[in-house]
Amino acid sequence: MIPAPFEYVRAGSLDEACRVLAEAEEAGEDVKVLAGGQSLLPLLRLRLAYLSALVDVGRLAELRGVEDRGDHVFVGALTTHDEVLRSEVVRELVPLLALATATVADPAVRHRGTFGGSLAHADPAGDLPAVALALDCVFVVRSDEGEREIPASDFFVDYLESALEPGEVLVGVRVPKLGPGWGFHYEKFHRTAQSWATVGVAAAVRLGEGVVEEARIALTNMGPTPVRARAVETALRGVPLGSSDGERLRQVCDLADEGASPPADLHGDPAYRRHLARVLTRRAVVTAGA
Repeated sequence: MIPAPFEYVRAGSLDEACRVLAEAEEAGEDVKVLAGGQSLLPLLRLRLAYLSALVDVGRLAELRGVEDRGDHVFVGALTTHDEVLRSEVVRELVPLLALATATVADPAVRHRGTFGGSLAHADPAGDLPAVALALDCVFVVRSDEGEREIPASDFFVDYLESALEPGEVLVGVRVPKLGPGWGFHYEKFHRTAQSWATVGVAAAVRLGEGVVEEARIALTNMGPTPVRARAVETALRGVPLGSSDGERLRQVCDLADEGASPPADLHGDPAYRRHLARVLTRRAVVTAGA
């Protein structure tokens, strides 16, 4: 399978990439940014996407790396999944990100695919968008006109559609530290190893004297965008996670699919996905609380 013809530009700097994108936007051309290529290149080869040009930012060191910046961890957009996994900063300070990244595809993809590329692709079946939503991450983007920030709650607009405007490049993501007392887990159901999630749940839980004081829950592949399970977050407050009141916890987690619009495909219909969301949410909350 061969892509349709397009112009290839290898950017030597972020400023050059932004300039090329701005010129393309002004000319009315359809241009995309290439990072690891694990999502975009298959679309081009299958001719599900047609471009005028491709701007390769894959060698820009300024977009790569993980930094502890006080109240948050900054992950550069070109940081590979493998680099995220091996980062002691990530494992220690934002462990939910490490847990979810470990489930992304296979080692070959994780060595090439990028953190920012996965998020910018905005696939609701991807594992990282739900994590970004649960942790209230902030996306930092740059264009020829300057820099702006986009909260995760506003970043995912629709299926494979993000809030990135034409001419903008994702620079990196600010991942807030939730501090002591929090537990984390990412629970994922998929039919085969390395496949997309049929349903996934990103959970962060803070306990006090055995009961939930605060929770953050987001769902993977339960709609055209990742879904924040607000009803569960609210209902979990004050719920004990011990074995003495398992029925109450089950009733609370049965609210997980409230407001969701799960898709239907070969891997499951909406009713099946709703059931999975409830079961996996309960598992994720219990594991995070433990």
